[in-house]
Amino acid sequence: MCGALRASDAGKRAVLMGWVNRRRDHGNLLFVDLRDRSGVTQVVINAERNAALHEKSAALRNEYVIAVIGTVKLRDANTVNPAMPTGEVELVAEELRILNESKLPPFLPSDTALTNEETRLKYRYIDLRREVMQFNIELRHKVAKAIRDYLSAQGFFEIETPFMTRSTPEGARDYLVPSRVQPGTFYALPQSPQMFKQILMISGFDKYFQIVRCFRDEDLRADRQPEFTQIDLEMSYPQPERVWEVVEGFLTAAFAAAGSAIKTPFPRMDYDEAIRLYGIDKPDLRLPAMTDVREVFSSEELEAFAARFKIRKELPIQLIRIPKAGDLSGTERRTIGTDGMFRHVHGPSFVQLMTDPKRFAKDYSALHDRILQLAKVESEDLWLLAGALNRPEAQDVMQQSLQHFCERCGLLRLDLGQRYAAKHGAFKRTGDPARDFRFVWVNNFPMFEWDEGEKRWNAAHHPFTSPHEEDMAKLETGVEALNDPLSPLSAVRALAYDVVLNGTELGSGSIRIHRQDVQSRIFRALGMTEEEARARFGFFLEALEYGTPPHGGIALGLDRIVMILAGAESLREVIPFPKTARAVDLMVDAPTPVSEAQLRELGIAIRRAKE
Repeated sequence: MCGALRASDAGKRAVLMGWVNRRRDHGNLLFVDLRDRSGVTQVVINAERNAALHEKSAALRNEYVIAVIGTVKLRDANTVNPAMPTGEVELVAEELRILNESKLPPFLPSDTALTNEETRLKYRYIDLRREVMQFNIELRHKVAKAIRDYLSAQGFFEIETPFMTRSTPEGARDYLVPSRVQPGTFYALPQSPQMFKQILMISGFDKYFQIVRCFRDEDLRADRQPEFTQIDLEMSYPQPERVWEVVEGFLTAAFAAAGSAIKTPFPRMDYDEAIRLYGIDKPDLRLPAMTDVREVFSSEELEAFAARFKIRKELPIQLIRIPKAGDLSGTERRTIGTDGMFRHVHGPSFVQLMTDPKRFAKDYSALHDRILQLAKVESEDLWLLAGALNRPEAQDVMQQSLQHFCERCGLLRLDLGQRYAAKHGAFKRTGDPARDFRFVWVNNFPMFEWDEGEKRWNAAHHPFTSPHEEDMAKLETGVEALNDPLSPLSAVRALAYDVVLNGTELGSGSIRIHRQDVQSRIFRALGMTEEEARARFGFFLEALEYGTPPHGGIALGLDRIVMILAGAESLREVIPFPKTARAVDLMVDAPTPVSEAQLRELGIAIRRAKE
């Protein structure tokens, strides 16, 4: 391989094959950097040693595919390249074969300045030759292999589940596949193998996993693709802690394969605590949590403070702190929450911001010291206070919940963290895994979430998630109040959990419902009649009646794990052939129309939208 030769190989004959990475013509001496996925070796072609070979090599251009036979030679001391693993040697060519020519590419794999992403995706086969992309794809392979090896050693069976299955509308939209054999009917590509992996538990395979392709027809973003790969697993008879232990084990193996030693067990946090401290259910622990500073106020001080700043004293007064970011300028203070980048914390959220620490220290000197001590604010930190604006004439104020307010504050915390990232440095890789990779388990999620548009309660996770045993009574009474936003369903907790890394949800899972009567109750709580439930999930409900063991599992995004390990900004950097934000594959130009003959065979007619 082109990256394999070392000083110890001097004097040996070698055959190298690869791409011309660079060609330098020095008259009688021609230097060719020959590249494959393992690295680069310098090849020397000397006209004085072999004039015919030198003449033949004049035709070489970037990205030609060649084979070279020659002798490995130590470089002169003054020409050693310490930046290359092969920099102590060169191959003196004795024979050259041009295996294939190349047109001038739209960009070169050796280019240091990247071309625009659309060009990279259109010519993905050239883009994938770049060193960083070769590294990312190799990293993906190593991570997947480490996970597969770990789970296999723990007694898990890798079992494939169908790609063409039944459409069971839930969560994102399905990709549909028409059936030619059964005209007018459709398969769906799986959003996840959820019901199949539960059926595998019913079938007696008590430890299942799969590194599997999944499909969701949803709007895309940097960490979302229409087809993605997840690490899917399910176990019989687990408590949540047992699932967490397995996940921590294979993540330890995966990160070790990438050269990082992470520590387990990961910290654990209730959903309510995550919302209160971070304003989000996927907290980034690299930034400090928010601090509710009301406890330093006396009742009289709180009353006066709330009246002056027109805030609701029953909701938190959140101190948001960004380490080492310094004070806000006057312009930044004036634009926060109005027409600046923090606009989303204003308007219907009614967040009242106190952004001038110097003015606050002057007006409230005693409170100032107590607040800073409680929140552990240091001299170079940026900090501000946020309260829930109390404006009686505004209709939305009384509907502003603790969660809604904390979420608005959490968005502001993240925005400030991104804006001042260069100052606080919390997002920079340090080489210390304990600082670079901040994991946390978030558990005890709400079982249901209120849909303001539909005026009803929906499953927050998926309808096969088990509620807490002690919340079953609330579930029973809540079934009769599906359309009431104050229904007891709001207090039902799920045995659901997410594993989060640096503010990114890596995976989500739960203990499942294993009793048919409980599953039917959940469907009723979601407003489904027995007939509707049978029509949508009949095969699964029937399977639950044949001795189903308690079971639970999780699914983690392989693409997201590799993206974080690679330090990439987008999933497209770690997926060999990704789609654009418009769900288009630019390389093969998909999706495309199909012929009328194909449509007729499937019994499908395309209805054109009116212009």
